[in-house]
Amino acid sequence: MTNDAIKKKVRDILDNYLDNNRHRKTPERYAILDAVYSIDGHFTLEELSKVLETRNFRVSRATLYNTMKLFIELRLVIRHRFIGQTKYEGCYKNENHIHQVCTVCGRVDEVQSPSIINAIKDSHFHKFRKDGFTLYIYGVCSKCQQRLTRLRKKQTESTKEIKSK
Repeated sequence: MTNDAIKKKVRDILDNYLDNNRHRKTPERYAILDAVYSIDGHFTLEELSKVLETRNFRVSRATLYNTMKLFIELRLVIRHRFIGQTKYEGCYKNENHIHQVCTVCGRVDEVQSPSIINAIKDSHFHKFRKDGFTLYIYGVCSKCQQRLTRLRKKQTESTKEIKSK
């Protein structure tokens, strides 16, 4: 499905919800939805606000929060609480995925693992219908591992120098 087709589908979902619940179709809601689905990957509300500003569309922080809350309820956006930060992501057609999160630098990458995805899809839960999932795997990325190894090596060398004096 192309990005334009996804944008049309999520807009239709929003239209139907607003019509069925007799809510106003505000330009802010549609501008925010379009911006969300123009961003590739995870984003903060500040980053979303900057995207809107580059399009000469300013919205208040309250409008952003309230609109994102609506989009989360409609399952158009997912909120992630990574280490020390909250990020969002457009989730239409991206329901099942895995994140690896570095506990040192906070870097987040999406991981493709069909075996894990299939294992969860094939799992049956007692009195529960699953719609999708996001899995978080915490650890230390390779850059941080290298940095920690160098730091430990320096500390070991410093300790040896002090002992030899």
